[in-house]
Formats: sequence, structure tokens, C-alpha cells
Amino acid sequence: MANTFLKANWENLIMANYEVEPSILQPYLPKGVELDFYKYKTYVSLVGFMFKKTSLFGVPIPFFGSFEEINLRFYVRRVEGKKIKKGVVFINETVPFKIVALLANKLYKEHYISIPTKNKIDIAEYKHINYEWKMKDKWNSITVQSDTNKYKIEPSSIEEFIFERYFGFTKISPINTQEYRIQHPRWNTHKILNYTIDCDFGTMYGDVFSNLNNQIPSSIIMAEGSQVSVNWKRDQF
Repeated sequence: MANTFLKANWENLIMANYEVEPSILQPYLPKGVELDFYKYKTYVSLVGFMFKKTSLFGVPIPFFGSFEEINLRFYVRRVEGKKIKKGVVFINETVPFKIVALLANKLYKEHYISIPTKNKIDIAEYKHINYEWKMKDKWNSITVQSDTNKYKIEPSSIEEFIFERYFGFTKISPINTQEYRIQHPRWNTHKILNYTIDCDFGTMYGDVFSNLNNQIPSSIIMAEGSQVSVNWKRDQF
């Protein structure tokens, strides 16, 4: 498709979901969208996943096509008449390559940073997935063990609330917002058996999130992932 800017495989997506007060998210909320609630609560997710087989406008990226991405995001919706667009807003996106961060920030005014990252993925009887990222001499990490069975996302579940998001919204300024479309099939999930999280949220994402250091996630979920495409065109409002 001529309008497809990026294609990639997003694999082994881990989401650690934390309940936060809506007031914490208000400063990051783009104009024209509203916070989305699951059972009257708002969430941020610490996300780790593999970005693989990346291509831009159909051209493979040989040296920067596979890497870990870590991000912190929250959940919003935009109401247009009878249509509701469920989407996400990124507070921060972390990748290992400076060129990837510079490109995303320059083209789309995203919130990428470039720091060292690494992963360890072992799939046998179980899945062992580990993502690590280094900020100010500290290695942060998120690790899960899951089964290898695939499960469909149940309607009205927390998995559906977190994963079924096909729009991204970026706060360009206090009065301008960009909207973009993300396309992928409905994902399968894996059952989490164990997990560990070692993240200095205050250093990574600002003091307002430092209380998450000692907060147990409301849920940990994991999706198998798929090929994903992101449209070049972005609407501004």
C-alpha cells in the first residue's frame, strides 16, 4: 500500500499494567481525545517487545531492522459522532539505535530515546522472555515465563482493553494532535506463569511515576504478536 510507512513484526509483547490516578495522565493527554477507562480505572503499561523484519516504504532495513523496544503508554479514545477510535498515547519509547529514535522524533515528533538494550528469549517447553535497558548505569528489566499455548482474547477482558488498539495519538502542542492508524490482526495471548520487574520508573519516566517502583502491577499479559503496518498519513487536529 502506498500509504504504508512502516511494516514490521512485533513479537512477544509483554504488558505490565499499573493502575494510576487520572490526574497523573492529564498533562500527557493530547487535545481532542479523552482517557479510556477499564472498569472505572485508568492504566499505564510498561511494555517490552521485539521489533523484527522492519521495512520502510517496502524497503528492508538491513542493519537496524531488529531490536528491542521498551515503552510506557496509556489508553485513550476519540469520539467522532457514533464512531469511537480506541488508541494509545506514548509517554516514552526506548530503542537501542540513535538513528531510529532521531527518525521517529524528526518525522513525527514522537518521544523516543536511545539507550542500550538487550534481550534473552528461550522458547522450549515454556517461553522465557527477558528485556533489559540501561539508564544511568542501571540495567532495568522485565522478565516473564509463560506457557506456549495460544489463547484467543476474550471479549470485555483486560487483554482486549489493552491490546485492541488501532490508533495512536501524539501531542504535538497544547492545541495540536496527530492521529495515525496501526493495522494488525487480533492477537493470541499466552498465560503468564511467573514474572519479575526491576524498573526505576522515576529515573526513566519522571518523578510522577516513581510510586510505581513499589507498586504491584494490576496484571501482566503477553501477546504472541504479528506483522504490523503503520500508515504514513497522519491527520492533525
